[in-house]
Amino acid sequence: MSENKTKPTEKSVEAFIDAIEHAGKKADARVLAALFRKVTDVEPVMWGPTIIGYGSYHYRYDSGREGDMCRVGFSPRKAKHSLYLLNCGKDGDEAPFVALREKLGKYSKPGGCIYVNKLADIDLDVLEQMVTLSWKNSLERWPD
Repeated sequence: MSENKTKPTEKSVEAFIDAIEHAGKKADARVLAALFRKVTDVEPVMWGPTIIGYGSYHYRYDSGREGDMCRVGFSPRKAKHSLYLLNCGKDGDEAPFVALREKLGKYSKPGGCIYVNKLADIDLDVLEQMVTLSWKNSLERWPD
């Protein structure tokens, strides 16, 4: 079985954000970092080269594949911000999360993550509620 490529690194989150070339994406990344930090009350860690993650959990699928991943996180990609939240996957859409997503604003969800072009397109108070719910659910599903 292949090894998970997305792992925590020693890279600096602040240096990663500072290196973002697009001024708007950089500013959005700072806002997202503050929002996720406020909700989780943990220091962010770089997961792989581009994901800013908060907390971690160990998962194991029925197939036997297992690994570690951040509980919540985001990646300020060139095209869109990727938001990694529990309950945004195809198999985990719970009613409270779906209700919040309906109030979020302009986003896309072609797969397991939520993609946002720019933060001005969404309601940050709703996003904070989504991160809070995702964080809470991750702690319940995968306690420390």
